[in-house]
Amino acid sequence: MSTERPSKTFLQIMFMCLGFFGIQFGWALQMGNMSAIYSRLGASEDQIPMLWLAAPVTGLLVQPLVGYFSDRTWCRLGRRRPYFLGGAIFSMFALFLMPQASAIWMAVIALWILDTSVNVSMEPFRAFVGDILPEAQRKTGYAMQSVMIGAGAVIASFLPQILTAVGVSTEAPLGHIPNTVKYSFYIGALVLIAAILATIKTTPEYPPADMAEFNNLKKQAFNPFKTVREMCRAFITMPVTMRRLAVVQFFTWAAFMVMWVYFTPGIASGVFHATPGTAAYETAANWGSSCFGIYNGVAFVFAFALLWLTTKFSAKAIHIACLTVGGLGLGSLGLTLLGVQFTQMGLIFPMICIGIAWSSILSMPYAMLSNALPADKMGFYMGVFNFFIVIPQICVNLFFGPFMKYVLGGSAIAAVGVGGLFLFVAALFTLRVHDRQTQE
Repeated sequence: MSTERPSKTFLQIMFMCLGFFGIQFGWALQMGNMSAIYSRLGASEDQIPMLWLAAPVTGLLVQPLVGYFSDRTWCRLGRRRPYFLGGAIFSMFALFLMPQASAIWMAVIALWILDTSVNVSMEPFRAFVGDILPEAQRKTGYAMQSVMIGAGAVIASFLPQILTAVGVSTEAPLGHIPNTVKYSFYIGALVLIAAILATIKTTPEYPPADMAEFNNLKKQAFNPFKTVREMCRAFITMPVTMRRLAVVQFFTWAAFMVMWVYFTPGIASGVFHATPGTAAYETAANWGSSCFGIYNGVAFVFAFALLWLTTKFSAKAIHIACLTVGGLGLGSLGLTLLGVQFTQMGLIFPMICIGIAWSSILSMPYAMLSNALPADKMGFYMGVFNFFIVIPQICVNLFFGPFMKYVLGGSAIAAVGVGGLFLFVAALFTLRVHDRQTQE
């Protein structure tokens, strides 16, 4: 039986979530620049999804294991915080390593290390909110995570453009990474570790409610077969709310994976009519990163609106509305199949809509889920829940390349538009979710 936690002040919640600022700073650099990095190193557009595959496959294993062990951890540093710190250290290393890549295989290894490390830090952060905050404040806590995620992503996404404006060179021959990208990753490494350390320093954790029972659990030897059985059992016995949210997450993250993989190459070829290795391509890549900054900026601003909306409406109602808006924005890019030509500035409206959806995606599903989970297995179930973030990414990486090439005629920007359909499907499935607030 869980013990009700004392309420936290707004400032305490902000510092509790500050680590997410650093995590998202590094993740946004990855999402905004990896496809362009692969293109610079010689990968074709239909090859790029497969080059992203190692990261989500690893996440499929890492996330539930990290959740499993974090549920069974209690030490001087706390329960979840050791994982924040360990993941941050390896993420910092990967961010320094990535810009040194001179071949595709080197970039793949760096991406694998980065994504794995980010997952080690990120997954316990979701359970962290459930551990620290009372039930009444959890929607606020997850909304604050959206604020921090948005702030980190905005700055990181615009960083190459900012560095260009202050005179850092964007020129690099094919097979090399320009200094604007290199310096962005170096800065990201320092920001990530600093933000994580700030959260660790300012937010102490509560010991398990029943320490004697917890110590008995912790003393049990790790049995990988037992862990796998527990994972399988979690799939079979997961709460109804979690099962229905899993379907929502699948289509949501499939949509965003399509966008992350294809947006920059899509606008480079479909809007700027540029090829890798040219000055126009570097301009397109920087604008692609800026577009990611726009949607993350909107997500950041809208997260403040979420802090208010969560006091007036259910998480379910908010999420349906936001997914629908995101579907309209992302789906509009599919109009290229009908001959519609987008201009550089014409890409801003879809990004605004996507930002509204993204703000909700990062908070509302977890707000609905946390109240449906047993407190002693919060980390484990959050890790299992993240399967439905990773699995759609794997599916996109395996199957969407041929679909884009043969069905969409090789149009990467049209492929992004298909992601809008996925968001509409996710909104429809959210109608089947019954969060606790809706039931009351």
